[in-house]
Amino acid sequence: MSNAELPRGAAVALKYDHVDSAPRVVAKGYGVAAESIVARAKEAGVYVHDSPALVNLLMQVDMDSHIPPQLYVAVAELLAWLYQLEQDKAADPAFRPAG
Repeated sequence: MSNAELPRGAAVALKYDHVDSAPRVVAKGYGVAAESIVARAKEAGVYVHDSPALVNLLMQVDMDSHIPPQLYVAVAELLAWLYQLEQDKAADPAFRPAG
């Protein structure tokens, strides 16, 4: 997630593993660090979502910590958005591998 509206720009990366109770904050930063987080995500084919309010809240979470329960709904909505994007991509013949 990136955010150009916060001072210096900010980005937060989350990771969710099925063994975790909730997603974890695995990277966060401002300015050049934020730009690097976004660039690495895009290079890896990870979707980047721009949500200033959510980034602001996630910037308050300690590194390698689970997101707090108060953010579960917001992050679940983000994951639902991501799931829908992946489903749309899978259904689009232009994205299917030749074979």
